[in-house]
Amino acid sequence: MEHLSRFRDEFLKALRNLLPIVIVVVVFQVLVFRSMPDDPLELVAGLLIVAVGIALFLYGLDLSIFPVGKNLANQFVRRGALGLLLPFGFAIGFAASIAEPAVIAVAEQAQLVSEGRINGLVLRFIIAVSVGLVLILGILRVLRGWAVYKLLIGGYVVVLGLSYVAPPEIIGLAYDSGGVTTNIVSVPLIAAIGLGLANSIRGRSLLADGFGLVALCVMVPMIGVQLYGVWVYTFGGAGEAAPSPADTGEDPADWVLGMILGLTEMVREVLPIAAVVLFFQWVALRRKLPHPLRVVVGFVMVLVGLYAFVVGLRLGLFPLGTLMAEQLIEQGAPALILLFALLIGFAVTMAEPALVAIGEQAQEASPGKISAFAVRVIVAVGVALGIGFGVFRIIVGGPFHYFIMAAYAVAIVLVYFAPKYIIALAFDLGGVTTSEVTVPLVTALGIGLAAAVEGRNVLIDGFGLIAYASIFPVISVMVYAMVMERFPRLRKEQE
Repeated sequence: MEHLSRFRDEFLKALRNLLPIVIVVVVFQVLVFRSMPDDPLELVAGLLIVAVGIALFLYGLDLSIFPVGKNLANQFVRRGALGLLLPFGFAIGFAASIAEPAVIAVAEQAQLVSEGRINGLVLRFIIAVSVGLVLILGILRVLRGWAVYKLLIGGYVVVLGLSYVAPPEIIGLAYDSGGVTTNIVSVPLIAAIGLGLANSIRGRSLLADGFGLVALCVMVPMIGVQLYGVWVYTFGGAGEAAPSPADTGEDPADWVLGMILGLTEMVREVLPIAAVVLFFQWVALRRKLPHPLRVVVGFVMVLVGLYAFVVGLRLGLFPLGTLMAEQLIEQGAPALILLFALLIGFAVTMAEPALVAIGEQAQEASPGKISAFAVRVIVAVGVALGIGFGVFRIIVGGPFHYFIMAAYAVAIVLVYFAPKYIIALAFDLGGVTTSEVTVPLVTALGIGLAAAVEGRNVLIDGFGLIAYASIFPVISVMVYAMVMERFPRLRKEQE
């Protein structure tokens, strides 16, 4: 009964989180387009499936990924096994990124629109190696007690400096690549490793030292991809474009095949991470997995929940969201496009499962300082403003790197004024906002706008919205913490 009660609570919470998306869709369909979806029951079914998926996913995380990640980190520290901990970090980072569907999707789009000059497989490999290497750096940071803001400032100075010399065709893609490296499964595990390390070392703060690994995983791929772009556009030649995805049509057999392939994709995403965890637990540490049945059940729940989540999105929300974006572009009303970008950015972020999980972990790590719900709202506002700002840039034109560099410059300046305990969490939250919910819809909107607006280049202008959706939440969370520190009465009312 306890498990059913917990699942019911998670399901009801997921429905409440999806409510903003429903409101945005209904308002635009009724008041703007003066029509209703052709099959509203399909939309309702999709939302219910998404809610079930989120509930299973979050419950599965608590049973498997969070305790396993923290337990592994504790064992490595207790045994002083630095020689195992660092390879473990690289393996987790590489495995989580190389099979990440969002990374694959962005790499294929980049190869397609660059007419093969950018190789999708090479791009995925560079991103995966970057994430693996930076996890080594992040683990050393926690062990040595290095301040995360110093690494972030130094790293982003390199990122912004490269933006001056990198070809314009690669800059938006590079910033987007940083945003899509962290997925709905890897984010909780990476966060659990950081929290486990901080909890195991005397003198470390869960909030200031436990978070920050995700932030580094977002930053370093931007450097790797820009360096790759400099090489490709200086010394490389034209390649072969990736084939466009075939239209499966409405054949039921094709639909069933698509579902099977979707489940295979989810298995491919979770399996490398599970394999790395089990290898280091059984082979490297030579210890049994604590509570193996519970962990296995939790992993299955994560897998099934993630699959149901994506199926629900594809069944109802993604087709409708893409259709609405196309309708807005056809109307040619910039104000409505901006309003849609703001509202849908807020709505999809509030429904992001990884954000819910990290927000709850942050609240547990900082009793009385941070509210999980408040963090989600502040992050959702940041994503909304970021996507709106990116859409505005596509509509009015202007070099992408000037706009994004200005946003990162603001974030770097805020690092000096924001409370130090919030910096690592703020940059981590920027990485969890661009997952399976946001990336496909935002990428479609950016490419659709760039193709529709005269004078825009799809490769230069179509990418970049994910980058804005990643950096603006960082700014909003730091501003939120500064306000809470300045007016402690607001924090008490929030509690």
